[in-house]
Amino acid sequence: MSATLLAVVLSLVSAVAYAGAAVAQERLASRSADAGMLRLLGRGAWWWSVGLNAGAALLHVAALKYGTLTLVQPLGALTLVAAVPLGARLAGRRVSAVEWRGTALTLAGLCAVLVTASGPAPDDVLSVPQALAVTGATAALIGALARPGARPGLRHASASGVASGVASALTQTVTVAVTDRSGPLLSGQVVVVAVLVAAFAAGGLLLSQTAYKGGLGAPLAVVTLANPIAAAAIGLSLLGERLQGGAAGLLLAAAGAAVAAWGVVTLSRSAPVPPVPPVPAPVAVPAERGDEPHPVAAVLALGPDPAAYEPSLLPRQQNPGHLTSL
Repeated sequence: MSATLLAVVLSLVSAVAYAGAAVAQERLASRSADAGMLRLLGRGAWWWSVGLNAGAALLHVAALKYGTLTLVQPLGALTLVAAVPLGARLAGRRVSAVEWRGTALTLAGLCAVLVTASGPAPDDVLSVPQALAVTGATAALIGALARPGARPGLRHASASGVASGVASALTQTVTVAVTDRSGPLLSGQVVVVAVLVAAFAAGGLLLSQTAYKGGLGAPLAVVTLANPIAAAAIGLSLLGERLQGGAAGLLLAAAGAAVAAWGVVTLSRSAPVPPVPPVPAPVAVPAERGDEPHPVAAVLALGPDPAAYEPSLLPRQQNPGHLTSL
């Protein structure tokens, strides 16, 4: 099996695991919107989502060993593709036509990206100064996105996607450096970058948990789009990665990325609106014996024209021009 094919297979399995974790996080967040982080730590469902994320991360690390960032990271869009039928299954509904259309667009765009991003196994790594520079710039960007203000869900989702993408780029440096037999297994470079990976991975997980409080579709779409953009920027600018096919390949990759983004946005907007439960009709309670209203009170309650109602409820009338009596 070629390195590219192995990277694609590992990325597919990783995307399914990430989708399961995202659905579990969203369901947990919707059920405990007011719960703090400490309360979530005491729930088994949250730890199940953490376990799924950890397993998906290990598969992702293995994929980064055999594939470039520009190949592996766009395949993360398959997380949303897998989350749609999984979420529909748990909600007890069928996948809609809009969701199928979004899935088809995403897959078509990813196929175009795969054609141009295929390449040999990575061998370049980030130096410690480069890793620290990337960390500083990313921390500043995350701080700006996570500041208090309007629409915290989408901004936290953007910050989570950036953190995850940078964590993947740093992870590839650790993976390549550790498996390089020409140097020590645990060099200073590996230790420093591994610590940074752990910090960004944990930050991305917590930011996504906050983002999913507003629902799964739009936040997951933003995470899915921000992740490969951040990773590809590092791969193309610092790791010497290149797209296949020259100018034509670049145009094909851009078109594929646009189509995949269109599909992701379509999927994020296809979440069905929950039906409004019917309001039960008021039930008339029969009056008990002795609760009949006074005749005058009944007339006043009926309206301004007492002559239109039951004559027996009206006061008896004497000669015209005289007072009435009960």
